[in-house]
Amino acid sequence: MRTFKLQVQTSIDGYMAGPDGEMDWMTFPWTDDINAYIDAMTEPVDCIVLGRHLAEGFIPAWASGPAGETQETIDWMNNTPKVVISNSLTESPWENATVAGGDLTEIVTKLKSQPGGDIITYGGGTLVRELIAKELIDELHLFVNPTALGAGMPVFPEARRRLRLVTARPFACGITALHYEPERS
Repeated sequence: MRTFKLQVQTSIDGYMAGPDGEMDWMTFPWTDDINAYIDAMTEPVDCIVLGRHLAEGFIPAWASGPAGETQETIDWMNNTPKVVISNSLTESPWENATVAGGDLTEIVTKLKSQPGGDIITYGGGTLVRELIAKELIDELHLFVNPTALGAGMPVFPEARRRLRLVTARPFACGITALHYEPERS
């Protein structure tokens, strides 16, 4: 069974975006140590899962070769197959991406049962909370930025979640990566 990972940037108070969706609080540029950590974490990944709203910005942004990224990272992001979770799209408008709609648990269970490497999701917010609520994520990689927002789009659904810390690693840029695994009910 494939491992399904979540990688998300978060504020220290648990938000992945501000009250109006703003993300200007995230720490950039990243340092070589965090880039190496992410490279190791994503090395076994061969599938990216995205919500439709995130995909609309994410896929075109990577296709344009964003400044500040290595060509190796850009190629990996563009060449890794993507599954866009959407009940409103019937086919993908993007290269190297398919659309999956319907029951989220069935979609993820099918993806995890297929042969291949790890799967990763970067969001968006509604998808992340639903994946966590349905206990479909195997590893949570929270990249905690040294900023408190006070309000915004939370990473976690309102229901209580018990997690087990696997590792905590601070980086020179000020971000701390927290790797958790959920304690299953």
